[in-house]
Amino acid sequence: MSKRNSQAAKTAARERLRQERERQAKKAKAKRQIVVALSVVGVLAAAGGIGYAVVQANKPSAWEAAKNAKLVKPANTSGKNGTTVVIGKSDAKKTLELYEDPRCPICATFEQTVGETIGKDVEDGKYKVRFIGASFLDRTMTGEGSKNALSALGAALNVSPEAFLAYKSALYSAEYHPEETDDKFKDDAYLIKVANTVDALKNNKEFQAAVKDGTYDRWALEMSDTFDNSDVNGTPTLKMDGEKLTGSDGKNAPMTVAEFNTAIDKALKG
Repeated sequence: MSKRNSQAAKTAARERLRQERERQAKKAKAKRQIVVALSVVGVLAAAGGIGYAVVQANKPSAWEAAKNAKLVKPANTSGKNGTTVVIGKSDAKKTLELYEDPRCPICATFEQTVGETIGKDVEDGKYKVRFIGASFLDRTMTGEGSKNALSALGAALNVSPEAFLAYKSALYSAEYHPEETDDKFKDDAYLIKVANTVDALKNNKEFQAAVKDGTYDRWALEMSDTFDNSDVNGTPTLKMDGEKLTGSDGKNAPMTVAEFNTAIDKALKG
C-alpha cells in the first residue's frame, strides 16, 4: 500500500469514528431527554394524584352534604321541619311519645315484644303515638345506619302512616334487625329488601327511588336533632304528658306486655 493510500485510510477511519461518536452523543442526549420528560410526567401525575386525593379527602360526605340539602318533608308530618310524626285517631285524647334509634338492640326487643300491643291500641283509638327517631348510635358505634334507616322510614311515611308502622316493625324484627355493631342499615339495598316484606312498599318504585336518592336524608338529620334537643338520653324511652313510662324497676321502659299495659293504663288515668 502506498503512503498516500495509507494516509487516506487513516483519515477515513478518523471520520467514521467522529461520526460514530456524534451518533452516540445524539442518541445519549435523546435518551436523557426522554428520561427527563418521563420524570416530569411522573411528577405531574403524582402531583395530580395527590391533588385528586386531597380534593376527595376534602369533599364532604353524603351526610355532611345533606345538612345543606333542600329539606323535603314526608307526607303525614307536621311541625317545624316536618319532624312531628303523630299517628292515630284524631279523637284519641292522649299521645304516647316513643323515642327510638333504628340500630338500638333494646328497641328491637321492645318492638318485638310490645310493638304489636301499641299498634292495636292505636288502631282502637286508645291513644295516638308520636315517633321521635334518634341516630346517636352512629356516633357512639360509628357508622350511618341509624340515619339511613330514618331516611328510609321517611320514605315509608310519605307512602302512608300504615306503611311507616309496618316498615318500622320489619326493621326491628328478629329476622332483619342487625347486631348493634353491624352497620347493616347503611346499605340501601338491604333497606329495600326489608321494605319488600311490607305490602305497601313491595316493589314500590317511588319509595325505592327516595331511598337510593337520599330524598329524606336532610329530614332524617332534622329528626335526629329533635331527639338530641330533647331531655331523653337513651332508647327506647316512652313518655306521656311529659312523664316517663317505666317497667317494674321504675327506671327503664316496660319490656313486657304486662308491664307496658300497667304503665299505659296508669298514664291514661293521670
